[in-house]
Amino acid sequence: MKRYTATRQLGDGTFGSVLLGKRLDSGELVAIKRMKRKFYSWDECVNLREVKSLQKLRHSNVVKLKEIIRENDFLYFVFEYMKENLLQLIKARNKLFPESVVRNMTFQILQGLSFIHKNGYFHRDLKPENLLCTGTEMVKIADFGLARELRSLQPYTEYVSTRWYRAPEVLLRSPSYSSPIDLWAVSCIVAELYTLRPLFPGTSEVDEVFKICQVLGMLKKSDWPEGFNLATSLNFCLPKCVSTSLRCLVPNACHEGITLMKNMLQWDPCKRPSASQVTLENNLLGRDHIELKRIMLDHLHLPALCEKQTHPAQDWLTLLTGKDHGCPMAAHSSLLTPPLASTAKPGNNQPISENGPRSGCRLQGGTSVQATEGCDDTEDAASNSKPPSLYRCTQRPLSDCNFQ
Repeated sequence: MKRYTATRQLGDGTFGSVLLGKRLDSGELVAIKRMKRKFYSWDECVNLREVKSLQKLRHSNVVKLKEIIRENDFLYFVFEYMKENLLQLIKARNKLFPESVVRNMTFQILQGLSFIHKNGYFHRDLKPENLLCTGTEMVKIADFGLARELRSLQPYTEYVSTRWYRAPEVLLRSPSYSSPIDLWAVSCIVAELYTLRPLFPGTSEVDEVFKICQVLGMLKKSDWPEGFNLATSLNFCLPKCVSTSLRCLVPNACHEGITLMKNMLQWDPCKRPSASQVTLENNLLGRDHIELKRIMLDHLHLPALCEKQTHPAQDWLTLLTGKDHGCPMAAHSSLLTPPLASTAKPGNNQPISENGPRSGCRLQGGTSVQATEGCDDTEDAASNSKPPSLYRCTQRPLSDCNFQ
């Protein structure tokens, strides 16, 4: 940690605190997360789910882990610095976001989430505080402390995510849930982007279910048999509510935005579209966004790049059409850079680096390593190759979803 100096605290959580730091040799600002528990070996460090996920998830809409440092049995994560989080951005607003801003931010969130899910993880704690921003131009998903592998062994922890963004299957204590809980949270965040206030601000788990019923209507067995049975097993009396139109709750949203939120706010998690489906099929992102990957496949012959796109689609649109569609350009030189090779699991004498293995740097009894795209393939003790049984069903295209 001698290479960095801390200036002020940015936040404090259950598992760690975050400091604003500066690299002494370059003056680069970074965010340093110091874990509160002690780690007595590198094996403990590299087996953390947050470490394993962040080393695999390299995307322009996922916060970048730059370096991992273990010093005096304390673990430090060095992240790229982002100016603020989405909650701070929302609270600072004195007027609603323009439609174009909501579209752009929603697209970036879904792009990052689609990449996370495609690489075998789901976040479990999506909320405005965990979306880092540079103004309204760039959004990145952060805080993977609760992330899990899609194939990991169930049952999962019952208490996950902040209450206001918690999906019904988690509120009703389902032992099996998966990536659809992230899509529910995204829908709540999109509504908050439109209105600058939470969609389901429940004061308790019971009140949260009540507020969801006020919007979606009373849960019927035909809507979601498993959820109905979960409520019955908990002796939970579901409130008899008539559904409220999202148009009344989010009056400034466009028709496509309302459709997007409706599709993701489904009682049954199997009926929610995937993040990839949303980014390709929903008109909230605009016709240009929807046709973009088809153009790339048909005319540019870049199937691999299309599947692993790491930049907002608007940037590609600008390149293809020569027009500025209102989304800032990102650096495109990295698109031609081949993927980094996976490296060995770090040890005291074999750290990992963005450029491959290199010698470690001892800092007062600790070792510093830099994050790499690959990571140790050893699974957690609770990992299993069997996918979650509840979500084996095929997710339906958006066009097949019907709403009253």
